[in-house]
Amino acid sequence: MKKISLFLAVVLFCSAFSACVVMSPKKYKALLARQDSLNNGWSASQLSGSNLEKSATQLRKDTARLNDELSDLRDKYSSMDANYAKLRSNSSTEINKLSDDLKTREQRLKEVEEVLRKRDEATNQLKEKLNQALLGFTKSGLTVEIKNGNVYVSLTDKLLFPSGSIIIDEKGKQALAQLAGVLKQQPEINIAVEGHTDTQKIKNLGQIKDNWDLSVLRSTSVVRFLTEEQKVEGVRMTATGKGEFQPLGSNASADGRSKNRRIEIVLSPKLDELYNLIKQ
Repeated sequence: MKKISLFLAVVLFCSAFSACVVMSPKKYKALLARQDSLNNGWSASQLSGSNLEKSATQLRKDTARLNDELSDLRDKYSSMDANYAKLRSNSSTEINKLSDDLKTREQRLKEVEEVLRKRDEATNQLKEKLNQALLGFTKSGLTVEIKNGNVYVSLTDKLLFPSGSIIIDEKGKQALAQLAGVLKQQPEINIAVEGHTDTQKIKNLGQIKDNWDLSVLRSTSVVRFLTEEQKVEGVRMTATGKGEFQPLGSNASADGRSKNRRIEIVLSPKLDELYNLIKQ
Protein backbone atom coordinates (compact mmCIF):
# COMPACT_ATOMS: atom_id res chain seq x y z
CA MET A 1 0.00 0.00 0.00
CA LYS A 2 2.89 2.33 0.76
CA LYS A 3 4.26 1.72 -2.72
CA ILE A 4 0.95 2.62 -4.29
CA SER A 5 0.68 5.79 -2.22
CA LEU A 6 4.20 6.76 -3.16
CA PHE A 7 3.48 6.04 -6.81
CA LEU A 8 0.35 8.17 -6.69
CA ALA A 9 2.26 10.95 -4.99
CA VAL A 10 4.97 10.87 -7.65
CA VAL A 11 2.40 10.91 -10.38
CA LEU A 12 0.66 13.83 -8.81
CA PHE A 13 3.94 15.59 -8.23
CA CYS A 14 5.00 15.13 -11.81
CA SER A 15 1.66 16.17 -13.07
CA ALA A 16 1.75 19.20 -10.86
CA PHE A 17 5.28 19.97 -11.85
CA SER A 18 4.67 19.58 -15.53
CA ALA A 19 1.56 21.62 -15.31
CA CYS A 20 2.47 23.85 -12.42
CA VAL A 21 2.14 26.80 -14.62
CA VAL A 22 -1.44 26.01 -15.54
CA MET A 23 -2.79 23.84 -12.49
CA SER A 24 -5.12 25.71 -10.29
CA PRO A 25 -5.57 25.04 -6.53
CA LYS A 26 -8.97 23.60 -7.22
CA LYS A 27 -7.54 20.85 -9.45
CA TYR A 28 -4.86 20.13 -6.94
CA LYS A 29 -7.41 19.62 -4.17
CA ALA A 30 -9.42 17.39 -6.48
CA LEU A 31 -6.36 15.24 -7.08
CA LEU A 32 -5.75 14.94 -3.34
CA ALA A 33 -9.35 14.01 -2.75
CA ARG A 34 -9.10 11.37 -5.45
CA GLN A 35 -5.97 10.00 -3.80
CA ASP A 36 -7.83 9.68 -0.46
CA SER A 37 -10.77 8.03 -2.15
CA LEU A 38 -8.49 5.49 -3.83
CA ASN A 39 -6.76 4.76 -0.53
CA ASN A 40 -10.10 4.23 1.26
CA GLY A 41 -11.38 2.03 -1.55
CA TRP A 42 -8.26 -0.10 -1.39
CA SER A 43 -8.59 -0.51 2.38
CA ALA A 44 -12.24 -1.40 2.04
CA SER A 45 -11.48 -3.95 -0.68
CA GLN A 46 -8.80 -5.53 1.49
CA LEU A 47 -11.24 -5.77 4.45
CA SER A 48 -13.93 -7.20 2.21
CA GLY A 49 -11.49 -9.75 0.81
CA SER A 50 -10.51 -10.80 4.33
CA ASN A 51 -14.17 -11.21 5.31
CA LEU A 52 -14.85 -13.20 2.18
CA GLU A 53 -11.93 -15.52 2.98
CA LYS A 54 -13.28 -16.07 6.50
CA SER A 55 -16.74 -16.76 5.09
CA ALA A 56 -15.28 -19.20 2.58
CA THR A 57 -13.38 -20.99 5.38
CA GLN A 58 -16.55 -21.23 7.48
CA LEU A 59 -18.51 -22.46 4.47
CA ARG A 60 -15.91 -25.17 3.85
CA LYS A 61 -16.19 -26.26 7.50
CA ASP A 62 -20.01 -26.26 7.35
CA THR A 63 -19.90 -28.21 4.10
CA ALA A 64 -17.61 -30.84 5.64
CA ARG A 65 -19.85 -31.07 8.72
CA LEU A 66 -22.98 -31.41 6.60
CA ASN A 67 -21.30 -34.08 4.49
CA ASP A 68 -20.50 -36.03 7.66
CA GLU A 69 -24.06 -35.64 8.92
CA LEU A 70 -25.40 -36.69 5.52
CA SER A 71 -23.15 -39.77 5.59
CA ASP A 72 -24.42 -40.67 9.09
CA LEU A 73 -28.01 -40.20 7.99
CA ARG A 74 -27.43 -42.45 4.98
CA ASP A 75 -25.93 -45.13 7.23
CA LYS A 76 -28.87 -44.87 9.62
CA TYR A 77 -31.32 -45.01 6.75
CA SER A 78 -29.62 -48.11 5.37
CA SER A 79 -29.75 -49.73 8.80
CA MET A 80 -33.40 -48.79 9.29
CA ASP A 81 -34.27 -50.03 5.83
CA ALA A 82 -32.57 -53.37 6.55
CA ASN A 83 -34.38 -53.63 9.91
CA TYR A 84 -37.69 -52.79 8.27
CA ALA A 85 -37.18 -55.47 5.64
CA LYS A 86 -36.29 -57.97 8.36
CA LEU A 87 -39.30 -56.91 10.41
CA ARG A 88 -41.61 -57.35 7.45
CA SER A 89 -40.17 -60.77 6.81
CA ASN A 90 -40.51 -61.77 10.47
CA SER A 91 -44.00 -60.29 10.67
CA SER A 92 -45.12 -62.29 7.67
CA THR A 93 -43.67 -65.43 9.23
CA GLU A 94 -45.37 -64.71 12.58
CA ILE A 95 -48.68 -63.90 10.90
CA ASN A 96 -48.55 -67.15 8.95
CA LYS A 97 -47.67 -69.06 12.12
CA LEU A 98 -50.51 -67.42 14.08
CA SER A 99 -52.89 -68.17 11.24
CA ASP A 100 -51.85 -71.83 11.23
CA ASP A 101 -52.17 -72.01 15.03
CA LEU A 102 -55.61 -70.45 14.86
CA LYS A 103 -56.75 -72.97 12.25
CA THR A 104 -55.39 -75.82 14.38
CA ARG A 105 -57.19 -74.52 17.47
CA GLU A 106 -60.43 -74.05 15.58
CA GLN A 107 -60.20 -77.62 14.34
CA ARG A 108 -59.46 -78.89 17.85
CA LEU A 109 -62.38 -76.87 19.23
CA LYS A 110 -64.69 -78.45 16.67
CA GLU A 111 -63.43 -81.88 17.69
CA VAL A 112 -63.96 -81.11 21.39
CA GLU A 113 -67.45 -79.78 20.68
CA GLU A 114 -68.22 -82.96 18.76
CA VAL A 115 -67.00 -85.14 21.64
CA LEU A 116 -69.13 -83.13 24.09
CA ARG A 117 -72.12 -83.39 21.80
CA LYS A 118 -71.69 -87.16 21.66
CA ARG A 119 -71.28 -87.27 25.43
CA ASP A 120 -74.48 -85.30 26.00
CA GLU A 121 -76.31 -87.47 23.53
CA ALA A 122 -75.07 -90.65 25.20
CA THR A 123 -75.94 -89.25 28.64
CA ASN A 124 -79.51 -88.49 27.61
CA GLN A 125 -79.88 -91.94 26.07
CA LEU A 126 -78.55 -93.55 29.24
CA LYS A 127 -81.00 -91.59 31.36
CA GLU A 128 -83.90 -92.76 29.20
CA LYS A 129 -82.78 -96.40 29.43
CA LEU A 130 -82.49 -96.15 33.22
CA ASN A 131 -85.87 -94.50 33.55
CA GLN A 132 -87.45 -97.34 31.60
CA ALA A 133 -85.55 -100.05 33.50
CA LEU A 134 -86.23 -98.59 36.95
CA LEU A 135 -89.72 -97.29 36.34
CA GLY A 136 -91.20 -99.65 38.91
CA PHE A 137 -89.07 -98.24 41.72
CA THR A 138 -89.80 -94.52 41.33
CA LYS A 139 -92.58 -94.69 43.92
CA SER A 140 -90.08 -96.12 46.40
CA GLY A 141 -87.88 -93.05 46.24
CA LEU A 142 -85.68 -93.80 43.20
CA THR A 143 -84.87 -90.86 40.92
CA VAL A 144 -82.77 -90.46 37.77
CA GLU A 145 -81.49 -87.05 36.69
CA ILE A 146 -78.64 -85.39 34.82
CA LYS A 147 -76.29 -83.02 36.64
CA ASN A 148 -73.03 -81.57 35.31
CA GLY A 149 -72.98 -83.95 32.37
CA ASN A 150 -73.41 -87.06 34.58
CA VAL A 151 -76.40 -89.28 35.31
CA TYR A 152 -77.32 -89.54 39.00
CA VAL A 153 -79.37 -92.51 40.18
CA SER A 154 -80.50 -91.76 43.73
CA LEU A 155 -81.96 -94.53 45.92
CA THR A 156 -83.27 -93.77 49.40
CA ASP A 157 -82.03 -95.94 52.24
CA LYS A 158 -85.52 -97.42 52.79
CA LEU A 159 -85.39 -98.81 49.23
CA LEU A 160 -82.07 -100.60 49.86
CA PHE A 161 -81.48 -101.23 53.56
CA PRO A 162 -83.39 -102.02 56.74
CA SER A 163 -83.07 -99.25 59.32
CA GLY A 164 -79.49 -98.91 60.57
CA SER A 165 -78.29 -101.86 58.46
CA ILE A 166 -75.65 -102.23 55.77
CA ILE A 167 -77.20 -105.41 54.31
CA ILE A 168 -79.23 -104.86 51.13
CA ASP A 169 -82.79 -106.18 51.34
CA GLU A 170 -84.62 -108.05 48.56
CA LYS A 171 -86.38 -105.03 47.11
CA GLY A 172 -83.09 -103.17 46.96
CA LYS A 173 -81.45 -106.10 45.19
CA GLN A 174 -84.22 -106.07 42.58
CA ALA A 175 -83.62 -102.38 41.86
CA LEU A 176 -79.85 -102.83 41.68
CA ALA A 177 -80.24 -105.86 39.39
CA GLN A 178 -82.33 -103.78 36.99
CA LEU A 179 -79.67 -101.07 37.14
CA ALA A 180 -76.88 -103.58 36.53
CA GLY A 181 -78.63 -104.83 33.38
CA VAL A 182 -78.32 -101.35 31.87
CA LEU A 183 -74.77 -100.78 33.12
CA LYS A 184 -73.46 -103.99 31.56
CA GLN A 185 -74.72 -102.71 28.19
CA GLN A 186 -72.78 -99.45 28.67
CA PRO A 187 -69.09 -100.45 29.09
CA GLU A 188 -67.93 -96.89 28.40
CA ILE A 189 -69.59 -95.62 31.59
CA ASN A 190 -67.67 -95.17 34.87
CA ILE A 191 -69.63 -95.88 38.06
CA ALA A 192 -69.19 -94.12 41.42
CA VAL A 193 -71.30 -95.27 44.38
CA GLU A 194 -71.69 -92.62 47.10
CA GLY A 195 -73.17 -93.23 50.55
CA HIS A 196 -74.97 -90.35 52.33
CA THR A 197 -76.54 -90.05 55.79
CA ASP A 198 -78.47 -87.56 57.91
CA THR A 199 -77.03 -85.87 61.00
CA GLN A 200 -78.49 -88.18 63.64
CA LYS A 201 -75.86 -89.95 65.71
CA ILE A 202 -75.34 -93.69 65.36
CA LYS A 203 -76.44 -95.77 68.37
CA ASN A 204 -75.82 -99.42 69.18
CA LEU A 205 -74.64 -100.51 65.70
CA GLY A 206 -71.68 -102.60 66.76
CA GLN A 207 -68.64 -102.00 64.57
CA ILE A 208 -70.29 -98.98 62.87
CA LYS A 209 -68.95 -96.03 64.87
CA ASP A 210 -70.48 -93.03 63.15
CA ASN A 211 -72.16 -91.71 59.99
CA TRP A 212 -68.86 -91.85 58.10
CA ASP A 213 -68.68 -95.59 58.71
CA LEU A 214 -72.33 -96.09 57.81
CA SER A 215 -72.06 -94.17 54.54
CA VAL A 216 -68.87 -95.99 53.46
CA LEU A 217 -70.09 -99.47 54.40
CA ARG A 218 -73.40 -99.00 52.61
CA SER A 219 -71.65 -97.83 49.42
CA THR A 220 -69.26 -100.82 49.51
CA SER A 221 -72.23 -103.16 50.02
CA VAL A 222 -73.76 -101.84 46.81
CA VAL A 223 -70.47 -102.15 44.94
CA ARG A 224 -70.01 -105.76 46.10
CA PHE A 225 -73.52 -106.67 45.00
CA LEU A 226 -73.04 -105.09 41.55
CA THR A 227 -69.62 -106.66 40.98
CA GLU A 228 -69.91 -110.05 42.70
CA GLU A 229 -73.54 -110.95 42.04
CA GLN A 230 -74.35 -108.90 38.93
CA LYS A 231 -70.90 -109.17 37.32
CA VAL A 232 -70.42 -105.47 36.58
CA GLU A 233 -66.71 -104.87 35.96
CA GLY A 234 -65.01 -103.84 39.18
CA VAL A 235 -62.50 -101.70 37.30
CA ARG A 236 -65.34 -99.31 36.51
CA MET A 237 -66.51 -99.01 40.12
CA THR A 238 -65.65 -96.58 42.93
CA ALA A 239 -67.11 -96.66 46.47
CA THR A 240 -67.08 -93.53 48.64
CA GLY A 241 -68.76 -92.33 51.82
CA LYS A 242 -69.92 -88.71 52.07
CA GLY A 243 -71.40 -88.97 55.57
CA GLU A 244 -73.82 -86.18 56.48
CA PHE A 245 -72.01 -83.43 54.59
CA GLN A 246 -73.91 -83.28 51.29
CA PRO A 247 -77.58 -83.10 52.35
CA LEU A 248 -80.48 -82.72 49.94
CA GLY A 249 -82.96 -81.55 52.57
CA SER A 250 -83.10 -80.06 56.03
CA ASN A 251 -82.11 -82.40 58.84
CA ALA A 252 -84.60 -80.58 61.07
CA SER A 253 -87.52 -82.54 59.55
CA ALA A 254 -88.20 -86.26 59.11
CA ASP A 255 -88.85 -85.80 55.39
CA GLY A 256 -85.56 -83.93 54.95
CA ARG A 257 -83.60 -86.57 56.87
CA SER A 258 -85.18 -89.29 54.72
CA LYS A 259 -83.95 -87.54 51.56
CA ASN A 260 -80.46 -87.25 53.02
CA ARG A 261 -80.17 -90.98 53.83
CA ARG A 262 -79.49 -92.27 50.35
CA ILE A 263 -77.16 -94.04 47.93
CA GLU A 264 -76.24 -92.04 44.84
CA ILE A 265 -74.85 -93.91 41.86
CA VAL A 266 -73.05 -91.43 39.61
CA LEU A 267 -72.63 -92.58 36.01
CA SER A 268 -69.96 -90.69 34.05
CA PRO A 269 -69.05 -91.24 30.41
CA LYS A 270 -65.38 -91.99 29.86
CA LEU A 271 -63.74 -88.87 28.48
CA ASP A 272 -60.42 -90.30 27.31
CA GLU A 273 -61.00 -88.96 23.82
CA LEU A 274 -61.75 -85.50 25.21
CA TYR A 275 -58.71 -85.53 27.49
CA ASN A 276 -56.47 -86.55 24.59
CA LEU A 277 -57.77 -83.66 22.53
CA ILE A 278 -57.17 -81.18 25.35
CA LYS A 279 -53.60 -82.40 25.88
CA GLN A 280 -52.65 -81.88 22.24
